[in-house]
Amino acid sequence: MNSRSLLHSSVSRRLLRPVADLIDQRIERQVRSAVRRTGVRATPAAQDTERLVRDVEALRHRQLTFELLLGPGGRGISRMVGEASLEHLYAEVAALSGDRGAAERNVAAAFRLLVALESLGVGRIAGGTMNICGKLGTIPLLDPPNDEILEIGTLYGMFSAGLVRMMERDGRSPSLTIVDPFAGVQLQPGTDQRADPTGSPVDERAVRTNLALAGPAGAAARIRHGFSEDPETRAAVSDRGYGVIVVDGDHSAKGVAQDLEWAEEIAAPGAIVVLDDYGDPGWPGIKDALDEHLKGKSRFTFLGKAARSAFLRAA
Repeated sequence: MNSRSLLHSSVSRRLLRPVADLIDQRIERQVRSAVRRTGVRATPAAQDTERLVRDVEALRHRQLTFELLLGPGGRGISRMVGEASLEHLYAEVAALSGDRGAAERNVAAAFRLLVALESLGVGRIAGGTMNICGKLGTIPLLDPPNDEILEIGTLYGMFSAGLVRMMERDGRSPSLTIVDPFAGVQLQPGTDQRADPTGSPVDERAVRTNLALAGPAGAAARIRHGFSEDPETRAAVSDRGYGVIVVDGDHSAKGVAQDLEWAEEIAAPGAIVVLDDYGDPGWPGIKDALDEHLKGKSRFTFLGKAARSAFLRAA
């Protein structure tokens, strides 16, 4: 969000007005005092210039506060929201859910939840702001057939904590299963292994801390160490049909293809499968893998996309 949009937003004007009024009163007192001392009164143009300078300075202070809360410091990515991208997300979620009002309500709730979780939790939620809000806002609106959730690849577990809370807001009783290797850093084929921008290690302790923010359902989550393609890992968590499967692990075409094949086996009838980073030019293998998968015999139907996440429905 740039300074111009902040200055013209109704929220900023309401927040800044009390501060500006107080400063105006002090300036007026100083002007009256100067007039009494010198007999020279400031011109209206000079007073308008002084007022503009004060308003801009107050806006800079307010923007600094916004930057501390929503800027990239501490997490490596900004959570500032632009009007055009937000409107585009509303339209995408509404197209998937068939309800514009519910789309706006859920995206707004998801954004507040994202900021709260990253403020209180360990680490961050992977992905851009619209991507995260799109997934959190859309999944409950698609009415999964049951409340069993599987997340393949979790990083710090913060997205799962948010999804649990969003499902609970919809009157659901989510039961969460997570599969992740917990290698200390985020793993992706073809990329360097380096420390997270937050400085926090990627491990189960961090995930448990963040899941606790979601209350009893988060604390009760089942966590399985391992890669999703490992037979032992699959056997350990293939004991149920999942109503929601979030595929966000290995982003290579081969890795995504393997996860989709597994999802075919464990998705409950009517399940929602979310494929993260679909259409992201940085991860072309994701779209390639899904397109190829849907050419063959599949239970999945492509419902659409929202902010670089693909949504599928299982037969």
